[in-house]
Amino acid sequence: MNKFLKEFKDRGFFYQCTGEENLSQLLDKEKIKAYIGFDCTAESLHVGSLLQIMCLRLLQKHGHQPIVLLGGGTTRIGDPSGKDKTRKILSEDEIKKNINNIEKILKNFLDHKDPKTKPIFVNNYTWLKNLNYISFLRDVGKHFTINKMLSFDSVKIRLEREQSLSYMEFNYMILQAYDFLELNKKEKCMLQIGGSDQWGNIVNGVDLIKRYSNNHVYGLTTPLITLASGTKMGKTESGAVWLDKKFLPAYDYWQFWRNIDDRDVLKFLKIFTDINIDEIEIIKNDNINELKILLANKATSMLHGEDEASKCQETAKQTFSENSLGDNLPTIQINKKMLGNNINILDLVILSKLESSKSEIRRLIKGNGIKINSQAISDEKFLITENLFKDSLIKLSLGKKKHIKVELI
Repeated sequence: MNKFLKEFKDRGFFYQCTGEENLSQLLDKEKIKAYIGFDCTAESLHVGSLLQIMCLRLLQKHGHQPIVLLGGGTTRIGDPSGKDKTRKILSEDEIKKNINNIEKILKNFLDHKDPKTKPIFVNNYTWLKNLNYISFLRDVGKHFTINKMLSFDSVKIRLEREQSLSYMEFNYMILQAYDFLELNKKEKCMLQIGGSDQWGNIVNGVDLIKRYSNNHVYGLTTPLITLASGTKMGKTESGAVWLDKKFLPAYDYWQFWRNIDDRDVLKFLKIFTDINIDEIEIIKNDNINELKILLANKATSMLHGEDEASKCQETAKQTFSENSLGDNLPTIQINKKMLGNNINILDLVILSKLESSKSEIRRLIKGNGIKINSQAISDEKFLITENLFKDSLIKLSLGKKKHIKVELI
């Protein structure tokens, strides 16, 4: 088996492949270009996109050149896959802003030194914006049958649930197939990689290229990654785990990996780090907390750099010290004037955004789960006064995992 495909499987990336044997032979003979597309519906990606990013890194590792498609055109429509309603239509400015920010995030993960493997960034709006509708129907639309389009899960599930599916969304799979065709023509792209929910769209692209130009290309999909708890990767109780520091501080990102369920640690070391598979086998029986710290450091280093990862680890140590505030903890500010309004512990926790439910805060207080400067608060009416602040700072903690600094200004 080809080395790229073997590692792809060994790390747990593999789900389905078109013409696997032929693809393996092709990868043995030459270095190819392969693409992965990213929606630009938000200003940042979250860790739910991280498996696809690791696929881009693996392509580079094995000498192949990744093409990163930023869907400036298809974002204007919205992929119905896995969705139960039409996505919000974004403005031109919003999409441009999202594209620029997502490209910056992706560049943190990818190597730009070797011209042979340097990522190629493309925006499908450049070829979709000027399509002539009649010509497109004649040249491309004729290769698609309604019967087949209705059989794909992204369409079938919405219809079975009697949920609205617009004609605009119905066209998405044709446009994604056309993207693959364009990249095959312009860049000689031979492979599309995507999540398992993209299988139908990817197969459409492979078939379209075969019908249109008689070229043989391939599709490869990755599995849906869930946490051991059953939660979808990328979502937590407190919201999405964003890859942009503006939306999620590096420390919180580090803590996400540090607090992964024990059952997920070895799997995630394979998927979300570059540590050699053989090395993971050697260390797999090490202390589980040490492995979690290794996972957190490696994952954070890729996104934020090694220095930031080291700071996060040190801050975590300090945070669990009774007398330390932790230099790198996220910080919120409150004005001294607010203290005159008799702010209590419930108000402070809600201001901190560590928890939004007052009933949950009361439950934590009863269980000694809320602390100020490492001292448990037992009264939900406990007032926040200026004398609690040491050098204008206090450490607010919810349970063992959530910590924040509150600065008085």
